[in-house]
Amino acid sequence: MNTCEIVKEGILLKMSQQKMKLSPKNYRERLFTLTSHALTYYEHEKGRKKVKKGAVLTDSISFVEKVDPEENAPTQRQFPFQVAYDENILYLFAKDDPDRMDWLNAVMHVIKGNTKLSPKFHKGFWDDRKFLCCGQTVKNAPGCILWRKDFTGVTPAGRNFGLPPLPTVKGREGVHLPPIPETDPTSVLALYDYTAERPGELSVVKGHRYVPLKKSSQDWWRVRDTDGSEGFVPSTYLKEVGPKNDSKKTGCGESPQEDIKEHSWYVGSLSRVKTEHLLREKGKEGSFVVRDSSQKGMYTVSLFSRALDEVNGTVRHYLVNQNAEGKFFLAENHLFNSISTMIDYHQHNGAGLLTRLRHPATETDVELPAEAGEWELRREDVCVVRELGSGQFGLVQLGVWKEQHQVAIKMVREGCMSSEDFIEEAQVMMKLQHSKLVKLYGVCSDCFPIYIVTEFMSNGCLLDYLRAKGKELTPPTLLHMCVDVCEAMAYLEDQQFIHRDLAARNCLVDQDLTVKVSDFGMARYVLDDQYTSSAGTKFPVKWSAPEVLNYTRFSTKSDVWAYGVLMWEVHSLGKQPYEHYDNARVAERVIQGHRLYRPQQATEPIYKVMKACWHELPEERPTFHQLLSDLSVFEAD
Repeated sequence: MNTCEIVKEGILLKMSQQKMKLSPKNYRERLFTLTSHALTYYEHEKGRKKVKKGAVLTDSISFVEKVDPEENAPTQRQFPFQVAYDENILYLFAKDDPDRMDWLNAVMHVIKGNTKLSPKFHKGFWDDRKFLCCGQTVKNAPGCILWRKDFTGVTPAGRNFGLPPLPTVKGREGVHLPPIPETDPTSVLALYDYTAERPGELSVVKGHRYVPLKKSSQDWWRVRDTDGSEGFVPSTYLKEVGPKNDSKKTGCGESPQEDIKEHSWYVGSLSRVKTEHLLREKGKEGSFVVRDSSQKGMYTVSLFSRALDEVNGTVRHYLVNQNAEGKFFLAENHLFNSISTMIDYHQHNGAGLLTRLRHPATETDVELPAEAGEWELRREDVCVVRELGSGQFGLVQLGVWKEQHQVAIKMVREGCMSSEDFIEEAQVMMKLQHSKLVKLYGVCSDCFPIYIVTEFMSNGCLLDYLRAKGKELTPPTLLHMCVDVCEAMAYLEDQQFIHRDLAARNCLVDQDLTVKVSDFGMARYVLDDQYTSSAGTKFPVKWSAPEVLNYTRFSTKSDVWAYGVLMWEVHSLGKQPYEHYDNARVAERVIQGHRLYRPQQATEPIYKVMKACWHELPEERPTFHQLLSDLSVFEAD
């Protein structure tokens, strides 16, 4: 299925997810679009898409199921269902039961092969910090009811809800089962572990092969293992495969599932010399093409970057490799089922390449953001008042929009190499909308200088404010500033974005001392919560975790490390971290286990939270939602 092909689309009522501890519950009508890749929802006007409000990647969905309606629920909330993903639950309301069943069937069809499907679910709403069905107070607590993917209400009318018939043992005495052939052309592969829960089922082990005996239904298959044991296994846990050596019989250019010739980045049998000429003529950072390799049946990704040579640039050629299981990869063994998904991943993540695959060199240059039609402002409506600050790539000005709204204007100088990055930053801001993120009003990109127009934060940069006014701030105010930033980062965590440059200098303070996160020039959308930076990328050493210092490997957990440093900045009233060391010495000491001392304004419990952010192992650091919960307790004290 094409990942962009719409499986189902329609209007549903959505309940707010109450990810923040004190956020109010509300309901919004949204236009939902389901593809094999994501469940996306938008603001709409008479059924027409407007602003995108959020998305759930389908491979993160663990179950979809009905929910018991609220007591005395109004008519429009009589038919609820839930979509659970990661540690969150999206509650939706259909107009009637047939509509709800259609949505359940559609989502179930898309997620059927997911490796994260849950064995249990909660039949009651998560409300007021607990589940109404069982009273559990942890949102990601295991469900209280067994969720049988094949026996829920998501099945088409007429399907048998009972277990598949159990195999009878009568007449089997003395029957010798034949061994599994080494290259059985009709064997099945276990996609992940399954533990038998009832008599007649068979436990299987991920990666092991089994002989298929009977498909009793589309949901249960009867198989036999190498010991001769037989039983039923859910079909979603299995995959039909050919002989064990099948994957070695074809080169990556002979993949029957994919025709890459349809993609704009494929240029056929273009020679190496002509490819390099094309990429250098384009001259844009991250320009790339995929071409036929000199090795028959193989492909090469050719990529242009100025990371190593700012004047002439560098062209690197990466052979598309395929492992024994038929998975594709370019570098560091990031494995993919198809070349197109591999290219899509590396468009978001450098992951060992010289830079990200930013722009197919065959595409026509477009200077405007992808959604400029909605976000483009008239330049004559934006009046520059005075300079607020300047940086390496441009100026920040105070301005007035439409003669009444104060705004901040980030101006990109003509000829500046970062102009493209500023446009990317604006596109990121368009996708991210939260009360603790600096709001984007729009862009003026019709000519230079390019304007990025955002809300004006009257107290300026958090770092400067701490240094100028920090001694006047109370400990609760300092803590509340940290909570504001944590709320923003928890939102980014949910949206699968990593900031990569979180620090007090990149946060702004409003008139009421609300702090908002800004500067998304290094932000990246990540598919698997990991982003390996390209060669030559600069990053803020004193805010960087050990895995960033060692491998330039970023994730939400490296953002958590930087957040701990930001908390230290706030409670030290704007001091420079590791103020007596240069970057090289800081990197050396951090890798050796050295950590920042407790600032005078930080209590021992708050310093303990900071240190938790600085755990050597990323998986041992808290999530932003956990941090938010911990800090909220201190606020209540």
